[in-house]
Amino acid sequence: MSNSIIELLIELPVEHERNVFGQYDEHLKVIERTLNVTLISRDGHLKILGAESNAKRAKSLLEQLVTLSRRGNIINMQNVNYSLALVMEDQEKAIVEIDKECICHTIQGRPIKPKTLGQKKYVDAIREQMIVFGTGPAGTGKTYLAMAMAVTAFRNEEISRIILTRPAIEAGEKLGFLPGDLQSKVDPYLRPLYDALYQIMGPESFAKNMERGLIEVAPLAYMRGRTLDNAFIILDEAQNTTPAQMKMFLTRIGFGSKVIVTGDSTQKDLPSSMQSGLDVAMKVLRKVEGIAFCELTSKDVVRHPLVQKIVQAYDSYEKRNTKTTKGRR
Repeated sequence: MSNSIIELLIELPVEHERNVFGQYDEHLKVIERTLNVTLISRDGHLKILGAESNAKRAKSLLEQLVTLSRRGNIINMQNVNYSLALVMEDQEKAIVEIDKECICHTIQGRPIKPKTLGQKKYVDAIREQMIVFGTGPAGTGKTYLAMAMAVTAFRNEEISRIILTRPAIEAGEKLGFLPGDLQSKVDPYLRPLYDALYQIMGPESFAKNMERGLIEVAPLAYMRGRTLDNAFIILDEAQNTTPAQMKMFLTRIGFGSKVIVTGDSTQKDLPSSMQSGLDVAMKVLRKVEGIAFCELTSKDVVRHPLVQKIVQAYDSYEKRNTKTTKGRR
């Protein structure tokens, strides 16, 4: 492809300018810097100047962002950065395809959608398989998307109840004896699950279904001895399970149930001598039919862009440390 300087033009309706350009044109500046092009806005059009390959990529990328804006999306830096990553791989049209799918809406009416290819594969796996393991770093939407799928299945009467569970283990802190009854003792561990459900269902609907026993939020220890039929079961923070706990949990599954296991192997709070039930299960069950494994990466982080940089920095640091340790041995 020729790299001579060319000029391309795209239509950019004035009402979508601010959304696509970002605050103080921050989105345009990132696109210009990354693709080495110049962008000039005038009278409802955007002029793109640059080497032919780069200008064509910028045009395609901006057309995708305009389409997202027309659909009512608020364009943020995560959208722009992810779209740039896709355009460098000539997959920029994937961003519009991903956006077509809406799982459900929050109580405020905000649509919940997969935002990356990894998240789209994860959502598709939840829809198609009985058991799904969703692993990856913080901010990849593992738990939140699983919650959205659970609420949608509950509303559509595909399942009769939602069960959310996680191991009650402190994140490197000794909390001592917490005051109150049993529920108030375990609530701090389960608060992230409550928060997600409040956002999707609203406090009133959540409280009503909790009272009726249709939504249950409980520590993993409460699962022992039960058989869970016709339920959507989410095990969160699975990296903190022991192999025995994971086996106990996976053998609770009854007919008509769907199970999502989420975790991040890099954030274990178990004693260093103890093996994680998540790591063992992923080795043992890898070839079992009916179980899907979705490994999300730093590319799928949809929180503040700084979270993505933090995840990548820790990944690099841990890889360097692993190499150094092996070298010493």
